[in-house]
Amino acid sequence: MRINTNIAALNSYNQLKNTQGNLQKSLQRLSSGKRINGASDDAAGLAISEKMKSQTRGLAMAQRNAQDGISMIQTAEGALKESHSILQRMRELAVQSSNDTNTADDRAEIQKEVDQLTSELNRISSDTEFNTKKLLNGSIGASAAISTNNSGAEGVEVNDASIESGDYTVDVSNVTVTAAANYNAGGTSVASGDISITGTDVDAGSYSLEFSGAATSADVALKDSDGNTINTLSGVDLSSGSGSAQAIGGFTIQNTYDGTAGTATFDTTVSADVSVTDPEGNVSNETGLSAGLSDSTISTSAGLDIKVSGDLVAGTDTVAVTNEAVSFQIGSNEGQSTKVAINDMSSSALNVNNLDLTTQEDADAAISTIDDAIKNVSAERSKLGAVQNRLDHTINNLNTSEENLTAAESRISDVDMAKEMMSFTKSQILSQAGTAMMAQANQLPQGVLQLLG
Repeated sequence: MRINTNIAALNSYNQLKNTQGNLQKSLQRLSSGKRINGASDDAAGLAISEKMKSQTRGLAMAQRNAQDGISMIQTAEGALKESHSILQRMRELAVQSSNDTNTADDRAEIQKEVDQLTSELNRISSDTEFNTKKLLNGSIGASAAISTNNSGAEGVEVNDASIESGDYTVDVSNVTVTAAANYNAGGTSVASGDISITGTDVDAGSYSLEFSGAATSADVALKDSDGNTINTLSGVDLSSGSGSAQAIGGFTIQNTYDGTAGTATFDTTVSADVSVTDPEGNVSNETGLSAGLSDSTISTSAGLDIKVSGDLVAGTDTVAVTNEAVSFQIGSNEGQSTKVAINDMSSSALNVNNLDLTTQEDADAAISTIDDAIKNVSAERSKLGAVQNRLDHTINNLNTSEENLTAAESRISDVDMAKEMMSFTKSQILSQAGTAMMAQANQLPQGVLQLLG
């Protein structure tokens, strides 16, 4: 028998300590309702749970965002309802004024009402707000501007308000330059034909073609609009109808002129194939665009329409699309948003700012003008109604996603109260038994006293 080391007591103590630890964890879980109260409870489960929690809270906020978006759209659409009423009244007045039973004085009185209605249409456009944000003045529409290092490039126009913001690339290739010649050769007339110039690296601009030497064979110098020589070629055959072609740099000159020493000047225009790439990588191509790319429309599968005006030159021009449309964050993660653009609904944008009903002819013409304005307002209201219906479905989907994800997160982090109560009861009984056995173990060394008699 040993009294310095009570092995039985140590064993009882260790078991009691483990039981007390388990009992403490059960008490913590039962009082908090959470299975994971610290990282040590379940390290991987904690990481998964927190990630899911951020998603569920984001989904809940996205529902509020979508509801706020619906409120904004309802505000704009409600204002446009009154704009519709104004335009309908304008049309009534136009029909009335177009009837020749009215005198000039009658039409003057009609015009007064039309002018007031126009002012109210502008007031609705400028003053309709949601949370101080203007809705109908065009400030939340879509627009674009071209950015290029090449000279001669002008602006582009975005016609589709459903585009997403981002950088769009316009690649101009297969450039063809054609020229209409204007001879200035001391009064010598042109025999026949045109100067045809083609190439793949030609900038838009004005160029001059200088001839020196004999009438049928000459040295040629091609100069730009600043007088800088681009290239020269000697002994060019200038005989009429020869059909010979000579290359100067990126140009090919078709010689179909009789001429003498002098200067031929011509202006260039550009025709090209263009491809547009949107942020999703969708590419749309259009070939054989008109001279100077003027009034040419380029569309992508993403709905982007770029109307190019002016000249684009060979190379790559980047079109920076700025979309001021309001962005509704309808998801819990980055990029899960949708844009809604509302066009300018002022009288000038609707082309009814200068209605004149003082004559029968003008009043008759105004009817069609107002019809177009009513059509535009109808289209805008229909678009807003469609977006509102979409957001209703968005909210339903977000609600379902939040519910399912919350249930998944709960299965990881929340405690099963019934199961944990079983564990608590077991630990409680073991704690009581362990305490009793600890007392008994502490009594064992007292048997040594009997040996000491």
